Amino acid sequence: MEILQTVGWCALIAFCYMTALFVIAMIRKDNSVADVAWGPGFIVVSWGALVINGNYNPTQFLVAGLVTVWGLRLAIRIFRRNRGKGEDPRYAKWREDWGKWFVLRSYLQVFIIQGFVLLLNITPVMLIMASTEEGFAWIGYVGLAVWCVGFLFESLGDYQLDSFLKKPENRGTIIDVGLWRYTRHPNYFGEITMWWAIFIIALGVPWGWVGVIGPIAITSTILFVSGIPMTEKLMEKTPGWDEYKRKTSALIPWFPEKT
Repeated sequence: MEILQTVGWCALIAFCYMTALFVIAMIRKDNSVADVAWGPGFIVVSWGALVINGNYNPTQFLVAGLVTVWGLRLAIRIFRRNRGKGEDPRYAKWREDWGKWFVLRSYLQVFIIQGFVLLLNITPVMLIMASTEEGFAWIGYVGLAVWCVGFLFESLGDYQLDSFLKKPENRGTIIDVGLWRYTRHPNYFGEITMWWAIFIIALGVPWGWVGVIGPIAITSTILFVSGIPMTEKLMEKTPGWDEYKRKTSALIPWFPEKT
C-alpha cells in the first residue's frame, strides 16, 4: 500500500479512536481518560497500519512490538497513578473555565488535537508499515539498541520516582538519587530516545528519512510545551530546587556539577 494511503487509514483509525474516547470521557465525566489512553492509541494505530498493509515483515513486527511495550507500560503507570483520584486538576479547571463550550472544546482541544499529535509522533511507524521491503536492514539493530537504552531510562526513572514518592518523609523534597542524579528528567530523556530509535529503524525503508517528523515533534513537545516546562514550573517552590537545577543536567544525562 502506498504511503499516502497508509497515512490516510492511520488518520481515520486515530479519529475513530479519539472520538470513542471522547464519548467514554463524557459518560464518565472525566477527561483524564485521554491520559491513560494516550499510549494505547499508538498501539492501535501501529497494529492497524500493519494489518491494513498486510506485508508482515520482521521490521514491521519488531516496531509494532516496541510500540506495544512502550504504550502498555505508560498506560499502566498512568492508570495506577490516577486511580481513585478523580479528574485531573487541569481538566477540572477547563471544565469550569469553558462553561457551555466544554463539550465542544473538549472534543476538539483534548481529543482531536491529541489524535493529530499522535499521528505526527508516529510518522516513522507509518512509513515502516507502508514499506514492502522483506529483509531486516542492519540499521534496525542500531535502532533496537538505542530503543533499549531509552526504555531503560524511562522505566527505571519512573520506578525510582514512584519508589521515592511512596516514602512519606520524601514528600515535598527533590529526588536526586539514581538516574535523577544525572538528569532532572530521565523518563523524558528515555521517551525521546525511544522515538529517535524508531526513526533510526525507519531509515532502513524507502522514504524513511521523512520519519524524522516524529521524533522532532515529540522532542519539541517535551522540551518546550507539556513536558519539562510544566513539570519544572510545579517544582519551582520545592525546597532545594534551585540548587538541584543548577547542578543537574536538564535532559541529557551527565555528571552533576560540584558545589
